[in-house]
Amino acid sequence: MVQELLVAVVAALCAGALYLAAGARVVKQYERGVLFRLGRVTGDVRAPGFNLVIPFVDRLYKINMQIVTLPIPAQEGITRDNVTVRVDAVVYFRVVDAVSALVKVEDYKFAVSQMAQTSLRSIIGKSDLDDLLSSREQLNQGLELMIDSPAVGWGVQVDRVEIKDVSLPDTMKRSMARQAEADRERRARIINADAEFQASKKLAEAAKQMAGTPAALQLRLLQTIVAVAAEKNSTLVLPFPVELLRFLERAQQPAPNGGAELGLSDLSGLSEVSEPAPPDPSERPARAEEAPEALGRQGPRSA
Repeated sequence: MVQELLVAVVAALCAGALYLAAGARVVKQYERGVLFRLGRVTGDVRAPGFNLVIPFVDRLYKINMQIVTLPIPAQEGITRDNVTVRVDAVVYFRVVDAVSALVKVEDYKFAVSQMAQTSLRSIIGKSDLDDLLSSREQLNQGLELMIDSPAVGWGVQVDRVEIKDVSLPDTMKRSMARQAEADRERRARIINADAEFQASKKLAEAAKQMAGTPAALQLRLLQTIVAVAAEKNSTLVLPFPVELLRFLERAQQPAPNGGAELGLSDLSGLSEVSEPAPPDPSERPARAEEAPEALGRQGPRSA
């Protein structure tokens, strides 16, 4: 009798141990447990630690509450200014309501991924190429709102969305490079023109200052000669006075009474008178025939 009682106690203890082993569940610190009893959600969300469930009746699902990094595949689209681009992004989200993430959506990760892809295509179509390249912060915020709006009902909170890369066609890259080069050249020319304008103003002020003191101009000329002679070269500098240029300029101006013009016309008339007229070729044979007759007449007289 005692032996049978001991066997029964041992059997009960083994059954209890098996029951505890079958019903024991451990929830990790970054997880939350959702208990289903006969297919219905029962009780609150199970906290991290050791939890007991009824074997073959209860089922405990564990939901990861960590932030999930989800890369979005590169999406190809046409921008508002008709440029074909490929854009990829990354989404950071986490589960804030374990029950909704398990009950209201079949696979919340896949759902967030598809929503992110469609939202990214929509953002590409609504934006210009310049916005995709320069205004990424605004596009990230708009993309985050588009993904977070439906994800709230799934118990998911989108923390951050970032556009990683914008791929452009090779022809567009070359066009943008030429545009950037032209813009840099334009700015360089503007800066150079501004510098020349400022230098001309300073030179004009210096000219006015030197006009009052001619000795300053002579000193400046000497300084220039010294600067040229300081270098080891064979350059020969001959100062040419400006007053001589002014004298030549005044000499080339016509007289008020027109005397210079009359003198030139008289000289041209004299040249026409002094030049003899060319002989007529028709007269040459007649003169040749008259020459023997003249000789014949002179012959007898001499005899």
